[in-house]
Amino acid sequence: MLWFVPLLPLLAAPVIYGLGKRWLGDDRGRAALALAGVAITVATLLLASVAVTADWGGTYRWSSLIVLSIGMTPASAVFAIVVPLIAAPIIVYSAYHEASSVSDGGTARSPVGLVALLTAFVGAMELLVLAEDFVTLLIAWELVGACSWALIAHEWQKTGNLRDAAWAFLVTRFGDLGLYIAAAAAFAGTGSFAFADLAQLDGWRLDVFVAGVVLAAAAKSAQVPFSPWLFAAMSGPTPVSALLHAATMVAAGIYLVIRLHAELSAVAWFAPVAITLGMATALAGGVVACLQDHAKKLLAASTSAQYGLMWLAAGAGFPGVALVHFVTHAFTKAALFLAAGIAERHVGSYSLNAMRLGRLLPGVAAAAMVASLALAGVVPLSAAWSKEKIVTAAGHQASWLAVIAAVAGGLSALYATRFQLLAFGRGRQDRTSTASSRSGHSRAEAISLYLLAAGTLALSLLWWPGVGNSLADLLSVHFPKTKLWELIVSLLLVALGVGLGAWAVRREVSSQQSEKRSDMADWLGLPTLTARGADAVMMFSHGLARFDDRAVDAGIRGSARFGVWLARLGERRGEGAFDGATSQLAKGVDWAGQVARRAHTGQMHHYYTGIAAGLAAILIILSIGALL
Repeated sequence: MLWFVPLLPLLAAPVIYGLGKRWLGDDRGRAALALAGVAITVATLLLASVAVTADWGGTYRWSSLIVLSIGMTPASAVFAIVVPLIAAPIIVYSAYHEASSVSDGGTARSPVGLVALLTAFVGAMELLVLAEDFVTLLIAWELVGACSWALIAHEWQKTGNLRDAAWAFLVTRFGDLGLYIAAAAAFAGTGSFAFADLAQLDGWRLDVFVAGVVLAAAAKSAQVPFSPWLFAAMSGPTPVSALLHAATMVAAGIYLVIRLHAELSAVAWFAPVAITLGMATALAGGVVACLQDHAKKLLAASTSAQYGLMWLAAGAGFPGVALVHFVTHAFTKAALFLAAGIAERHVGSYSLNAMRLGRLLPGVAAAAMVASLALAGVVPLSAAWSKEKIVTAAGHQASWLAVIAAVAGGLSALYATRFQLLAFGRGRQDRTSTASSRSGHSRAEAISLYLLAAGTLALSLLWWPGVGNSLADLLSVHFPKTKLWELIVSLLLVALGVGLGAWAVRREVSSQQSEKRSDMADWLGLPTLTARGADAVMMFSHGLARFDDRAVDAGIRGSARFGVWLARLGERRGEGAFDGATSQLAKGVDWAGQVARRAHTGQMHHYYTGIAAGLAAILIILSIGALL
């Protein structure tokens, strides 16, 4: 029965695409499209919820060695429920947002393909989190990658979108090689692809396995140096960014680390590597987000930074903390992306300096403020609880590491404040006349945002006494006990970040200096270095292509010409030569037969004479040999 959880949205996606073209045409058509997408997503959510309580499983024997299997663990159960829960309002948003958006050509784009792809994306992610063996995981991993490429390139007519989709796809594909290496190491060491047999791995195969998983997970979750691919992914529509950053593509990496944490932590070097990756990404992503003036790119850098904090928690030995932060971050980040899309609709740009729509959009601004304050780590909102647990988890490794995690939290407060005040503050750009020339947002888009903000508020119950301990028991994980000095330092840095963010916005609005730091905001020059490396690879590839054209192809063409010459020679002279040789051979055989028949006279004395002559010849040869 568990197979129905991923298969339902995967099989429903082409049906939605086929029927959606008939429905679309007016508001009722968009409503039908949204209803179909939500119905499938909610049904997936209900099936996943039942599967958790009913302890469903599923296997499919491919061959004697390969068995596809899916099952439920506490981590996979959380992901299996959160993915459709986040996707449902995003799909509603996409049905209305994309339908009323205007492409470069000035014509409205159909949201049917987008809704169908988002639905398939949910199914692929469900298969990924339910996988209990590497073959099933790789199938789902490839599906997620293919869906993300198609979604990023959804508006393929726009200049650069296909290039950006290919860039994001190739970077993550490079990381995907690690997962294939890990699967090969697991099979070589255990004779099986099943996760349950990974405990048998040891020695160098275990090291290779862990290295492969770390490579694949780091690339997928946009850890340094893979982080810039998230900026390329911003070419996709706003709903794609919301789902990709909140609960699907980027989340696949940290899920793999949480799911296989027991096996990964068996290697001594995993913890320092995970902590280093997470710490570097949290700080670098925070700085980039603080310098960013593009709304979606600010949120993208924030995503990379927040997943860096999750890596830090997992490396410190608390995957349960990373799991909870994934949940709180999913609701927060999805809401902020939808709010950014609504703001862009009104001003026609993702530039934060062109927004400040607080007076024009008070409801959207209020919902965005809830999500922004949660992202900033302001108590008592949901993400603040999980962020403080990450600081405490880091402190279990070293006190200085807790301080660095708190600094990363302060950067979160700074860029979250910048986003909120620039996008939905009040200023001279906040004029209804400016927005009146743009198409407004629909009620369905606003409701989708409100639902995600409500989810952020509901998760704030984590601060209620006893809720955290109950959650730990439910998920079979361990949460670290908060130290007072760590909490005080962390909250002080959050307050400092909020204050610096407000000061920075005031300075930006008055001096308009944001454009001068755009180069610094582009991942501190890392994409430029990567692009140069890619250019070098492309030059080498072009050189190989020219060598192939001039040398290899020339040799092939010469061989072909020689073959043609031989064929023509055979056509002109070969037939006569071969026929003549055959005739001469037949005549020679005939002559030899005639000679042989002469020796057979039938008279005994002729035979005796021949035998005597032979013996005489043998004696002469032996005598000569003896003398020599």
